[in-house]
Amino acid sequence: MAARVVQACGAAWAGGVLRRAAPCSLQPALRRLTSSNNRPREDSWLKSLFVRKVDPRKDAHSNLLAKKETSSLYKLQFHLWRYEGGYPALTEVMNKLRENQEFVEFRKARSNMLLSRKNQLLLEFSFWNEPIPRSGPNIYELRSYQLRPGTMIEWGNYWARAIRFRQDGNEAVGGFFSQIGQLYMVHHLWAYKDLQSREDIRNAAWHKHGWEELVYYTVPLIQEMESRIMIPLKTSPLQ
Repeated sequence: MAARVVQACGAAWAGGVLRRAAPCSLQPALRRLTSSNNRPREDSWLKSLFVRKVDPRKDAHSNLLAKKETSSLYKLQFHLWRYEGGYPALTEVMNKLRENQEFVEFRKARSNMLLSRKNQLLLEFSFWNEPIPRSGPNIYELRSYQLRPGTMIEWGNYWARAIRFRQDGNEAVGGFFSQIGQLYMVHHLWAYKDLQSREDIRNAAWHKHGWEELVYYTVPLIQEMESRIMIPLKTSPLQ
């Protein structure tokens, strides 16, 4: 499905939202990251003693960071799809679609409309909220981070603490990291009533003790960052 585009800067991108049966596109926009000049607090080493951290040497990053209880796999294809059951569920769906003549004809017609196409397979962070349908109206912000290789565990440890600063307005929808496609990619999905509430909620985080320190330490882990503002279609479970 097509989506209208709201462009802030750079090239437009077609986004999507969580969907179990049919894709739901959202309207997107781009914005470049600006870094913070805040200095680390002297008591940061003491606070780190009381935060659960992941030992990157004992297991694969995907096992250390992903939720164990859901076993869900997500597919970002300008839409966000959830496959409950992980890779076996994805394989089953793909096999059924290849045998569906109506879908085969749809793919042929769709190929005539596309200039490019990208897929990512994602897992959800264990410490993030699980995406669930919500009533609206809302706008959604998809913030995508290209991390430096080898920094995913460090990012996860910082955001396991940072997420508590962003729960007051129920704005945290979901957090994901890539397994197939462009690697070391992180996506955070947020919901807001409008752009003004987005600004108010984000500004309020800076008044909470500890938020600026987490920003200070996570910014150096990022190579690139994009922000997309998206508006759900009527068929989306995220309104």
